[in-house]
Amino acid sequence: MIYFDNAATTRASETTVETVSEYLREKFYNPSSLYHEGIEAKRDLDKARSTILEKLRADGKVIFTGGGTESDNIALFGSKKHKNGRIIIGGAEHAAIYASAAELKQRGYDVVLAPVDSSGKVIAERFAELLTPEVTFVSVMHVNNETGAVNDVAALAESVKRVAPKAIFHSDGVQAFGKMKLNLRSTAIDLYSLSAHKLGAPKGLGALYIRSGVSVSPIVFGGGQEGGLRSSTENTAAIAAFRKAAEERYGDLDATRAAVSAIRARIIEVLGSIEEIKILSPENGSPYILTFSSRKVRGEVMQHALEREGVLIGTGSACSSNKASERIPEALGLKDKYRDGIVRLSFFKDNTLSEADEFAGKYLKVYKELSKYGS
Repeated sequence: MIYFDNAATTRASETTVETVSEYLREKFYNPSSLYHEGIEAKRDLDKARSTILEKLRADGKVIFTGGGTESDNIALFGSKKHKNGRIIIGGAEHAAIYASAAELKQRGYDVVLAPVDSSGKVIAERFAELLTPEVTFVSVMHVNNETGAVNDVAALAESVKRVAPKAIFHSDGVQAFGKMKLNLRSTAIDLYSLSAHKLGAPKGLGALYIRSGVSVSPIVFGGGQEGGLRSSTENTAAIAAFRKAAEERYGDLDATRAAVSAIRARIIEVLGSIEEIKILSPENGSPYILTFSSRKVRGEVMQHALEREGVLIGTGSACSSNKASERIPEALGLKDKYRDGIVRLSFFKDNTLSEADEFAGKYLKVYKELSKYGS
């Protein structure tokens, strides 16, 4: 089987599986316990925080959450915002941000969407037009999960602070962490969301980076874990595995980026032979994601046809693929049948060039058969 849907989730690495097993069977102690084993478990949590901060090249703190969605929710609902202030989010954000912003709009905030170009990247000039002293919170994703477009979040954060110095700037870094070099220390980014299962660690775990001096209030209450910001006994096994995955991904970052870049380039070359296919991912986007659309074959139809050929692909965000939503195609400016023909391929460290070639052959075969009937 060829798995080209790694933006949805990744296979856990052998190291992380072994780590989870060790912590579930041998180091299973509650990190809030005061005996030696509990204290050691807490030290392991702090080691994981330090590792993530090191990879982010950031000063501040990291709290662990139940996933990237929860991290985004804490950022939007837990950060300090002045009443009736303006909230800006990117026009092609993940549903965790979009739905949260919609709820804040219901609560009286002035929520506006920053326009994006045809690749899903925020248009800096149009973004600047939305900035006023009333801006209280901004969220722009680092790497677009639908297309791989990379936003210059450092520059956007600086532009926000010039106009509204007290505004909080958040970025969803779920598709960036472990896949590109980061240096949050040199930016005005206040909050940054992460997810473990996007880089070979278990599902059900996320993290939120909070810059020094930034105040966040809890939205989950209880025993006061995670510095009082996210109560609930920590998932020590998954957190320890997250630390291992971060070390692995940054240990071979350059080699992996080169490998997936070659895979992406090979597939783009093959797709270039089909006139009616439109590449949506930008050339300078994340090499881990390649999104395109056809006006002749619906994305969902192609997905199931390739599944029968032993190839698993995506048609967009797995978190919203079961909803009849036109939000992202509309934001990208797709018209007519191109709106329904979106296919997303996403790669990870285990993928190979031979898989790319096999995919290309099967895709061309299936496309030839299906395109005769239109969408």
